[in-house]
Amino acid sequence: MSKRTSYPAKKEQMFKRIQSLSKEYKYLCVAKLEKVRSVQLMMLRKMLRNDTRLTVIKNRVALKALKKVKLEGIEKIEDKFSGQILLIFTNQNPFKLSILLSKNKVSLPAKAGDVASEDILIPAGNTGLAPGPVLSEFKEANVPTKIDGGSIWISKDTIVAKKGEVISPKLAGLLNRLNIKPIKAGLTITFALMENTLLSENELLLDLEKFSEDLQRAYFEARNLAINSSYYTKEVIRDLLSKAYLDAQNLAINSDYISKDDIEQLLAKYQSKAKTLYELLKEKGYN
Repeated sequence: MSKRTSYPAKKEQMFKRIQSLSKEYKYLCVAKLEKVRSVQLMMLRKMLRNDTRLTVIKNRVALKALKKVKLEGIEKIEDKFSGQILLIFTNQNPFKLSILLSKNKVSLPAKAGDVASEDILIPAGNTGLAPGPVLSEFKEANVPTKIDGGSIWISKDTIVAKKGEVISPKLAGLLNRLNIKPIKAGLTITFALMENTLLSENELLLDLEKFSEDLQRAYFEARNLAINSSYYTKEVIRDLLSKAYLDAQNLAINSDYISKDDIEQLLAKYQSKAKTLYELLKEKGYN
């Protein structure tokens, strides 16, 4: 009975904590607690303590608390609270936080029933395994092999499981023999509320290299468009002034308009024409 009477008080404490955190921090992120070790959570709490709070709470209690404080956008995430989740209240940009969490994952050996977190590849090369019954495991996994120097060699890189596929007991055993640890353990933000916008896991995990390339390309395209259309901004004003000066100079030279700015170019132009005329007259016998 003592446990039953103390539980509502603890529940009420967590309820109020969620309400308080939702007001204290700018963004709400939600992560799945799958294959996350307690030591990892402790490390992340310590690393993020200045601007982030990680909270494990029952889904129903969390939703009720967030509705109570009328969290902006709560209606967008109401149906997404399923399974064991972790609430992340943060002042850190969710994109930045998602990348940080992905960098702090650890690789674990595969077990039967695990879901591949990414495509699992067995690389070509020497396995160091002696020929024997294990060859049938390679064959079952559709991994091409050959025997060389008393060892089993993988003939070519082979994907044995696609992202999202369930790993069979035999494949898990084969991966463990090869010391391949394909399961990424750690926090992955499944969705986030950012200024009333719902962001999915795929949207949060940016390819920084591609994003940087796209950003640079967009910048140069916008810059060229501004210059070619004579759209004045502080970023291209120097280029436009240089372009306008060169255009004016070319116009003056082509129209033989004499000014102190183009007199040297005009003299060079006339000298070139005079030289050409002289050569033509010389060919016709005039000296």
